Amino acid sequence: MTARLRALALAAGLCAGAAAPGHAAASSSSDASRFCDRPSPLTAQQQDRLLRFAAVVRQELEASGRTVALISRSGLDLSRFDVRYSHAGISLQASENGPWSVRQLYYACDESRPRLYDQGIAGFLFGTDDPATGYVSIVLPPPAEAAALERAALDKALALRLLAGRYSANAHPYGLRYQNCNQWVMELLATAWGALDGNDPGARARAQAWLADQGYAPAPLQVGSQLLMFAAHFVPWVHLDDHPVEDRYALRFHISMPASIEAFVHRRLPGAERIELCHDERQVVIRRGWQPIGSACEPGPGDRVVALD
Repeated sequence: MTARLRALALAAGLCAGAAAPGHAAASSSSDASRFCDRPSPLTAQQQDRLLRFAAVVRQELEASGRTVALISRSGLDLSRFDVRYSHAGISLQASENGPWSVRQLYYACDESRPRLYDQGIAGFLFGTDDPATGYVSIVLPPPAEAAALERAALDKALALRLLAGRYSANAHPYGLRYQNCNQWVMELLATAWGALDGNDPGARARAQAWLADQGYAPAPLQVGSQLLMFAAHFVPWVHLDDHPVEDRYALRFHISMPASIEAFVHRRLPGAERIELCHDERQVVIRRGWQPIGSACEPGPGDRVVALD
C-alpha cells in the first residue's frame, strides 16, 4: 500500500491492527489482513524510549486523581491534512486488563470486522509509524461526567451493544451502516452523558440523535485527491456509500476524529481538563491546558520537561 493511501486511511480514523495486542473485550479470515500494514519493527532503543514515554503518561494519569480519561494518540504523520491525532479510546484505572488500560475499537484485519480491545498504555503507544516522535492527549471530564463515563465504559455488555457489525475508516458520524474507532467513543459518551437506555436495540441511533441535539458537528476533512475514492474499490475498511453525494464530489468527508471529540467535550464541559504530552528522541514535554504543543515538540512557558537521554 502506498504511503499516500495509508495516510488517507489513517486520516479517516483508521484503527486497524491484525493482532491488536491486549485483552479482547469480546470474543468474536480473509485476505483483508494484507491491507493492514504493520509498523516497522522497533529497535531496542526505540522500544525503551516508548516505554519511558508510556511511564510518563501513566504517571500523569495517576497524578490526576481521576479514574477515567479520554485518551488520543498520534500515529502516521498527518500534517498534510492538519491532523495530529487519529485514534481515541477510554483509559480506565479499574480495567481488568491492568490499571489505565485503554478500551478502544480496532479493525481486526484477519476477521474483516471491528472488535473492542483493552490495551495497556505501552501497547497503545506502540501503534505508531514514527517512534522518534509522538503525541498523546488526555482529557479529564468533571467528576459527575467522569463517573457516568466510567460506568458506561466498564459495562462490557453496553460497550458491545454500541459496537457496529461493519467498520469503515471514514464512517459518517450520523450513519448506522458503519463505525470507526472514534465514532464508537462518541456514541459511548452520548449514552453515558445523555443517560440513555443502553439496553435499547436502537442504542446507536439514540446516541447519534442525542449528539445531534447537542450540536456535535465534526469539522470536514478535506481529502483533496481522488485517491480515497479509488481506495474504496479495493480497501476493505474504506466506504463511501454512507456519505452525501455532494461531499463525495467535493472530496470532503465529515468523520469523527479525536479533535472533534475534544472540541465537543470542551464546549459542553468547560470544566474539563486537558493534558498534552509529546516526545522526541531527547525529552518529553508536558502541557496542561487547551493550547496545543507546537509541531516540533518544543516546550513553552509553564511546560514541564522530562529528559529521555
